[in-house]
Amino acid sequence: MNANVTSNQSTSPATLTCAELLIRLLRDTYGVSTLFGIPGVHTVELYRGLEGSDVQHITPRHEQGAGFMADGYARASGKPGVCLIITGPGMTNMATAMGQALADSIPMLVISSVNRRDTLGMGQGRLHELPSQQQMISGVARFSHTLLDANTLPEVLARAFAIFNGARPGPVHIEIPIDLFNAPVDAPSSWQAPTLYRAAPDPDGLAEAARLLKAAKQPLVLLGGGCVSAPKAARALVEQLDAPTVTTINAKGLLGREHPLDLGANVALPAVRELAANADVILAVGTELGETDYDVVFDGGFLLNGTLIRIDLDPEQLVRNQRVTLGLVGDAGRSLELLLGHFPDSLQRQGAKRTASALSALNLVKDPAFSDFVPLYTTLAEHLPDAILVGDSTAPVYAGNHLVSQPAPRRYFNASTGYGTLGYGLPAALGAQLGRPDLPVVALVGDGGVMFTLSELATAVEERLPIVIVLWHNAGYEEIRRYMDANGVARLGVDIQAPNFLTLAEGFGCSGVMVGSPSELSRALTKRDPHRPVLIEIDAAAWQKNLIETGDNNEK
Repeated sequence: MNANVTSNQSTSPATLTCAELLIRLLRDTYGVSTLFGIPGVHTVELYRGLEGSDVQHITPRHEQGAGFMADGYARASGKPGVCLIITGPGMTNMATAMGQALADSIPMLVISSVNRRDTLGMGQGRLHELPSQQQMISGVARFSHTLLDANTLPEVLARAFAIFNGARPGPVHIEIPIDLFNAPVDAPSSWQAPTLYRAAPDPDGLAEAARLLKAAKQPLVLLGGGCVSAPKAARALVEQLDAPTVTTINAKGLLGREHPLDLGANVALPAVRELAANADVILAVGTELGETDYDVVFDGGFLLNGTLIRIDLDPEQLVRNQRVTLGLVGDAGRSLELLLGHFPDSLQRQGAKRTASALSALNLVKDPAFSDFVPLYTTLAEHLPDAILVGDSTAPVYAGNHLVSQPAPRRYFNASTGYGTLGYGLPAALGAQLGRPDLPVVALVGDGGVMFTLSELATAVEERLPIVIVLWHNAGYEEIRRYMDANGVARLGVDIQAPNFLTLAEGFGCSGVMVGSPSELSRALTKRDPHRPVLIEIDAAAWQKNLIETGDNNEK
């Protein structure tokens, strides 16, 4: 994959400050057009560099919101999300968002200030001082670097974008001491970014993988979020293999909507588990094989007994979670394209029949765990068929992970996988809308989790981002209530007091409406102003009562 970024060749002075050079490199060399950050006394010089730069600056209401926005921006657009964060509390606030991005391999560049070089590690009680900010944040970053010489900034930024474009992505942190922001530096001789091509797997290994797949009687394909840049190759390969295919939560839409070989993200459910256990050859590409994709019931029941072929950009990942027979190191998209070349003719192994049989056995629309949400997603698909759905950890999202089928990748993601933080859905949806202004965006949140980042409604209104916020109000932390009940633990701390969300929405300048049935949801979507955000609060009790009374989970 050619990761070259077209540069802006505008002229520049021979000498710049470090802060000015940073903004110029981001804009002209790496094509960054949007930054997320909250100005602070330690970062004001960065804003001098931003003035007149044509780079859009978004001001969230909390640094964690900035990180979640950058995450959503990256997932929706495919470009790194970039944040400017202050020393100390800004970075501790940012750490949770970086943890979520690290867990899901999301490219995020976090540029922070840090105290003067001569005070680092001295413990003198300086403003925003930490014993070692770099050491603290390195655990949630692909790497964390302290800039000690302003002239090394171009090389350090190049390292960051090399991670994003050529390795397993994730957050990268660069901290700049406040005494370096005004340090003079020479402009580079060229603003052109290097051209990088991602790694391709060994040809002999690909040939052996093809041999194993051709000999398979009951193959299975597992596609993860690492494949989202290559939907055409992924779809063509599974069709040539005629193999049932699991697309994980972060890979939804990779095969298109309702593809006859797509098992969705249902591999933790009995019928798909049985299919996986009986598969004689399994091809897993760009996936961790982690429990939040393959064992969401957390009972260790996901078993692969056949020959396992894994392809991943990270060699360590090849030997995690399952016993591998053949491991190939390479970019998922390039690997899919090259492997496809070994299958000029389509194999016939009743893949569509095996897929349909498993899905029929699951009967998801009638499953009590999911049926309440079938009309929710049916209604959203009717009114917003191309929408990006961005979720928090909340009941509709847990169901949507199984129910939703999308027309393309990068249109369904949430915080229920990997790190599993709360408060993600609303700010990540704002980032997604900024990254893909051509598509509608829906935030799926709960009354508990949304309180973590509800202040970002102000950002949505300020930036006039027309997202639809669907708030499932079930009066507390329902998922934890059920876990407590199942384990004989008294319900403590889960029946929380909720505010009047419609009043709060109005106070932020956001329109809001309460609904209690699919038909009311349909009317709210029809009447919404497409140029401003809207909060649609669903009374969960009224919704469920309506479904019982109508007996129709497909009411619109």
